[in-house]
Amino acid sequence: MAESLGSAAPEGLADRLWAAVIGRDESTAVRTVCAAADSGVDEETLLLDVVAVVQHRVGVEWAAGRISVAEEHAASAITDRVVAALAHRHAAAAGPGSRGRVTVACADGEWHALPARLLAEVLTRRGWSVDFLGARTPTPHLIADVHRTNPAAVLLSASIPTHLPAAHKAVTAVQSLGIPVMVGGAAFGPGGRYARLIQADAWAPDARTAADRLAEGLTAPQSSRRHQVDDLPHLADQEYTFVKNSRTVLVRQCLAVLDERGPDMGTHSPARRERTAEDLAHLVDFLAAALYVDDDALFTTFVAWTADVLTARRVPARGLVHGLSILAEQLHDFPRALAFLGTAAEALPVTSVPPGPGITV
Repeated sequence: MAESLGSAAPEGLADRLWAAVIGRDESTAVRTVCAAADSGVDEETLLLDVVAVVQHRVGVEWAAGRISVAEEHAASAITDRVVAALAHRHAAAAGPGSRGRVTVACADGEWHALPARLLAEVLTRRGWSVDFLGARTPTPHLIADVHRTNPAAVLLSASIPTHLPAAHKAVTAVQSLGIPVMVGGAAFGPGGRYARLIQADAWAPDARTAADRLAEGLTAPQSSRRHQVDDLPHLADQEYTFVKNSRTVLVRQCLAVLDERGPDMGTHSPARRERTAEDLAHLVDFLAAALYVDDDALFTTFVAWTADVLTARRVPARGLVHGLSILAEQLHDFPRALAFLGTAAEALPVTSVPPGPGITV
């Protein structure tokens, strides 16, 4: 068995799984991981040090332009089925959890479900009964389910910062029931800074830490904190509300300016024009999220990541600078938004390049 598996170390298994996943060989991918489990490799190790590592590599390869969107989707589908295979294997051998019931869900709008799924699998293996609600869980549905199951805690996942307002709403709603909420995922910022801002009861940087923290016990939210829907006093300036509610109008206005100043925009294909509109919408979405938490670093980080993706795909990033400039013109009466846009533009190494006709990622 050891010979057929090659290296049973996580790194070796991750390399074997990567080859199967990127080669669209689902049967080999499932056999590789299940055979490792049969040979005694800890399933938590397989989930977090093999499957999660491979999925992270999928994302890195896509961002670097070395695999296509279709290849990324195909690879992600296979890793999801590998997790399902391990889940079925465990369910066939294990009884119901004895440590209590918890709910694991993704914030409304968050479609990156794998981190939450991996957490649910880890908690199941550590003896918890887990209700996994999956991706994009609307807050009213989450609350209805929590009312029915009365879990010891809710663990909420979000990978994209644009979903922080929805996560805040969910955290506040669950806490109003007297149930503690732990949050996790890249959306909550370095060191969980945004988790503290929205007053989550706990934050964890990864699944192992989340499981350890849950085992220690979470304190139920204090009654004085309940029903605090708005814990962010800077929102009184209404900039976040305006940008969020004006998303469609802002994108349309920016496209109109591009038509006027970029003569070749009229020659772009419908697909390229639609892509430009999507890229502008992403800028607006991340700007709104940054305004929500009052942190320009959130927006600057997204813009820098976008520039890196452009560079990797040999697309001139000058269009990104042009898009920031045009968006700033539309938001000239909003000082926080203007400051965030300016900071992001200044951080780009392409600010001295003459602007191009549009944004194309």
